[in-house]
Amino acid sequence: MSQPLITFERLSVSFAAEEGRARAVQEVSFTLEAGQTMGIVGESGCGKSVTAMSLMGLLPAKVASIDSGSIYFQGQDLLDLPPTQMADLRGNQIAMIFQEPMSALNPVLTIGEQLCEPLIHHRSQSPKAAWQQAIALIERVGLARAESLMKSYPHQLSGGMLQRIMIAMALSCQPKLLIADEPTTALDVTVQAQILLLLREQARANQMALLLITHDLGVIAQMTEQVVVMYAGRVVEQGPTAEILHNPSHPYTKGLIASRPVPGERRRRLYSIPGQVPDLAALPNFCAFYERCERATERCRQGIPPLVGQTRRVACYHCETVEPLL
Repeated sequence: MSQPLITFERLSVSFAAEEGRARAVQEVSFTLEAGQTMGIVGESGCGKSVTAMSLMGLLPAKVASIDSGSIYFQGQDLLDLPPTQMADLRGNQIAMIFQEPMSALNPVLTIGEQLCEPLIHHRSQSPKAAWQQAIALIERVGLARAESLMKSYPHQLSGGMLQRIMIAMALSCQPKLLIADEPTTALDVTVQAQILLLLREQARANQMALLLITHDLGVIAQMTEQVVVMYAGRVVEQGPTAEILHNPSHPYTKGLIASRPVPGERRRRLYSIPGQVPDLAALPNFCAFYERCERATERCRQGIPPLVGQTRRVACYHCETVEPLL
C-alpha cells in the first residue's frame, strides 16, 4: 500500500494562558490519503483550526508550543523541517484558504501582485508569464473582468470575490493538499453554494486532497468522504462521512447532528447540547464531555476514553449503548 499523503501522530499543542497552559490539541491522530476529501468538525474552541495551523507551520511562536507528536507529509515529518524548507512547501505543495480573505490578503498590494508572488517564488516564472497565468486562474474560479481585477485592491472586491481570489491563489502552484478553514463564513447562502461547488470541482479536477474545517454538518455532508469530530482538543469520532452522519456513535456527534435544522422538518425547538466547551487550561483527567453528556456514568470519570476502532473510531465508554437523540 502507498503511504498516506498526511499523517497526524499523537499531536499535542498548548498555548500560554494566565492559568498555565491551555491544551488546545491533545493526542490527535488521523491520516488523509491523496485525492481524498476530509472534514474536521466541532464547536468553536475544539482545536480544528489549531490542528490545521500546526500542519501549515503557522502557529504563533511566542505563545504556542507543539508539545509532542508528528505530522508527516509524504513520509516527511513537517515538525522537523527548518523554516526555509517549510516555507518552500507552504503555498506550493500545501496551500490554505483562511476564514477571512480580507485579513489574509495584503491591503496595500493589488490582486495581481499577490497572485503572481507564489508563481514567481515557487515556480520561478517571469513576471510576464506569472501575470498571464494569474489572469487564467481568475477566470478559472469563475470571475469576469480578470484584467481589471488584477489591478484592483482587496477593499474594492466583495467577500465572495475575495474568497474566489483566495482559491485561485491557493490553486496557483497545483498543491497536493488544500486546507479550507471555514471558507464560507460571512458569505450569503448563494455565494456559499458557489464557493463549495468550486472547491469540490477543483479538488476533483486536480486530484487534490481537501481538508475542510467547519462547524457546519451540512457542508460536511455535501463535501467530504471522511470526517473527524473534535471536542476539547481531542478526536472523539472518525470515519466515513455517510456512516457517521447516519449512524453516529459518540454522544457529542449525536448532539451536533440533533441540533442541526432539517429543511422541511418542523420542530418546536431545536435540540441544544447543554453546557459549554470546558476551559482548555483546566481540563479534567477524565472524559471532557462528561459534564455535558446526558448519558454520563461514573465509568466516564475513570480516565480519558481511548479512540478505538479501525474504519470507524470512537472515544466513548458507552458508544454501543447510546440511543438516538429525539
